[in-house]
Amino acid sequence: MKTDDLVALLSTNLEPADRNSVVRMLCVAIAAGSIVAIGIAFVGLGFRADLTTTRALIFLAVKLAFAIGVVGLSLAYLTRLAHPGGERKISPLLIAVPFLVVLVLAAISLGSTPRAHWERMIVGDEWLECLLSIPVIAIVPFAVSIWAVRKGAPTNLSRAGAFAGLIAGGVSAMAYALHCTDDSLPFIAVWYGGTIVLCTLAGAALGPRLLRW
Repeated sequence: MKTDDLVALLSTNLEPADRNSVVRMLCVAIAAGSIVAIGIAFVGLGFRADLTTTRALIFLAVKLAFAIGVVGLSLAYLTRLAHPGGERKISPLLIAVPFLVVLVLAAISLGSTPRAHWERMIVGDEWLECLLSIPVIAIVPFAVSIWAVRKGAPTNLSRAGAFAGLIAGGVSAMAYALHCTDDSLPFIAVWYGGTIVLCTLAGAALGPRLLRW
């Protein structure tokens, strides 16, 4: 077979690539990871008993808004990073917005409270549980996010891994919020924000190994 004939054969009946397939896979993976994360939080930790009270619902809404904001922005970036050269089309600075908002609110909360109460507001009763639980719960969401990203062809593996970790940390924080009874903005900023950042760093470290193609 001549080269021209081979080229003609290979180019016959070509169909356009479905650029949204990775987006759909990521959405399905994150939805599945969220369900599993909530199940792990429920079985392993249990949901807080006062979810019917106004105060508990308000702080749960704050925690969920922060985590959902992180997940939503991270997903928008990761869908681009999953394609070759996608890192050249984005500026990841916007992802800092949820963290900056919760930090500003935490600072305002501390500023309006006597200094004697600051340690209690920042450390709370469950800081160690939060520090351990969110990264552990994030393992499954991270795994399914990496699986979905591998269906694409990312070229910046560290950044793609970091955003997969960021999403996993946000999903895990959403699940853990259903259990956590430490209700203060400084606690959310330090321990929720800090553990999500840890998940991001872990994702950046693991990305080149797990996403190599």
